[in-house]
Amino acid sequence: MFIRKVTHINKQNVTQYYTYKLVESLRTQKGPRQKVILNLGTDFNLPEEEWQILAQRIEEIITGQKVLLEYPEEIEILAKKYARRIISRQSSCLPVIKEESPVSPDYQTVDLNSLENEESVTIGAETVVFHTIKTLQIDQKLTQLGFSKPQVEVAIGVIAGRLIFPGSERATHIWLQEISGLDELMGTDFSLLSQDRVYRASDNLFSCKEEIEKHLNCRERNLFSLGEQIILYDLTNTFFEGNGKNNPKARFGRSKEKRSDCPLVTLGLVLDGDGFPKHSDVFSGNISEPSTLKDVIEKLSCGQDLIKPTIVLDAGIATEENLKWIKGQGYSYLVVSRKKGKNMSLDEASTIVKEDKDSVVRCSLVEDKESSEVKLVVHSTDKEKKEEAIKNLFQKRFEEELEKIKSGLLKKKTLKRYEKVIEKIGRLKEKYKKVARHYKISVVKDVETEKAKDVNWVLENGEVEREGRYLLRTDRKDLHEKEIWEIYTMLTDVESAFRCMKSELGLRPVHHQKEERVDGHLFITVLAYHILQTIRFNLRQEGINNDWEAIRSRLATHTRVTTTIRRKDGKIVHIRKSLKPEPYHKEIYAALKIPYQKMGRIIKIII
Repeated sequence: MFIRKVTHINKQNVTQYYTYKLVESLRTQKGPRQKVILNLGTDFNLPEEEWQILAQRIEEIITGQKVLLEYPEEIEILAKKYARRIISRQSSCLPVIKEESPVSPDYQTVDLNSLENEESVTIGAETVVFHTIKTLQIDQKLTQLGFSKPQVEVAIGVIAGRLIFPGSERATHIWLQEISGLDELMGTDFSLLSQDRVYRASDNLFSCKEEIEKHLNCRERNLFSLGEQIILYDLTNTFFEGNGKNNPKARFGRSKEKRSDCPLVTLGLVLDGDGFPKHSDVFSGNISEPSTLKDVIEKLSCGQDLIKPTIVLDAGIATEENLKWIKGQGYSYLVVSRKKGKNMSLDEASTIVKEDKDSVVRCSLVEDKESSEVKLVVHSTDKEKKEEAIKNLFQKRFEEELEKIKSGLLKKKTLKRYEKVIEKIGRLKEKYKKVARHYKISVVKDVETEKAKDVNWVLENGEVEREGRYLLRTDRKDLHEKEIWEIYTMLTDVESAFRCMKSELGLRPVHHQKEERVDGHLFITVLAYHILQTIRFNLRQEGINNDWEAIRSRLATHTRVTTTIRRKDGKIVHIRKSLKPEPYHKEIYAALKIPYQKMGRIIKIII
């Protein structure tokens, strides 16, 4: 074997370009001939002096020759990649044995000492994700949108990578090439996939964002008979790696990850009452949360429902202006009141809506004659314990800081100027403002030196605040206490979705700098969440409630390998086969109705 450089002329712009081919010399009846074994493409950039070394190593891998000396890492990686393609191509013209078909015994004499296993790739989580993508008909929709077959394959690879190997698009490219067996499940080959094609997949998907989201909403609704009586809306933000100077949406704001040192971008997400995404939007990092509501809701389609759904919002978006607009559009609302409700008392006849060994949740309806609303005061013993613990911690830290200021007045080279001490206490009160307002602090001034000589404080018993209480507001008067509270708890689905995207689906941080690439990164994460929610919904129907991280880590043990062994006559047998699923794998596959018996295709090649 050897590598040949072939010159071509582009007829459109009359420019010259080159391709590289792996060629084999053969003896025929008509004399020596050369046969092209593999086209290495136009991106082949190995130095010419190493071409013969690479060709030699490829031939050794295919024929199973033993290696006396180690090859350079770059040569070894390329040789295995090209050898895999050659073996796979040769298998297409040889008999294929399927496990589900009865086969007669095939006894051969082999050298057991020559047996080797190689090219191990993961197929467990890939099988689950690819099956779900086919169920949601994402591949069909992309084809309808004008995606070519290679573009559909790469788009599926990028989405699957976000679920199985979350990270940047660069990390996804490496995963598709070297770790995953997704391409074998799809009947394609990602071994020579360029990184640029992975980035372009993000651009292509985001350019069709509205059509894809509408398709998924319709498909999920039909598959699971979803209603749309409830709509949940909330926002989160994530931070950039870099300054984001080329992205107008990269702005400094209040980071939910406490990353005030990085520019942010904001993701708005709408879910239905079953936790499936309905719509997403990307905003600048410093966007005012209430200002996003109108644009997002106006983009929603309520299908054929005659009754518009109830919109559930957190306190940050539930301004009076927004609530008035919601009613004007014919929607109902259920929101967390901006008034904390800590000073409101529960009726003696309050209703217990949840009770277990750890906590009790009580609710009481409050009549509001001045408005057309129903208000619900909620008290949670679990929330009370948490708030009390946080308050005690902040009080302890606040008093420790005051003690440092006080003790510093008796030490050399510490702050003593009266005005500066007052200023420092003021900054401290701002830092711990939730507890500082309950303290009366006085600074004693030395008349002669005009310096502070003592700091005193006392915790005052002011207005009683009842911890663990919050207030809900709704214009729906047909609901009783438990129904209102249960609808409110659906907001945790949005929070859970955001946590899942950030921790399990690689939403943060964002490594891109251009606006369209950032938007594409976030949209791929939303698409991945569509697939994940479909998987979880089906698994829960079968009583499997494990989180995705646990599921994919256990599915990672289901792999596919090539076994190579030498026959007595010196020929090499390559067998490509999936490992037999373990009981846990079978449980997941069966719950999702995946025919795992067909996953063990054997390709037998004799060279």
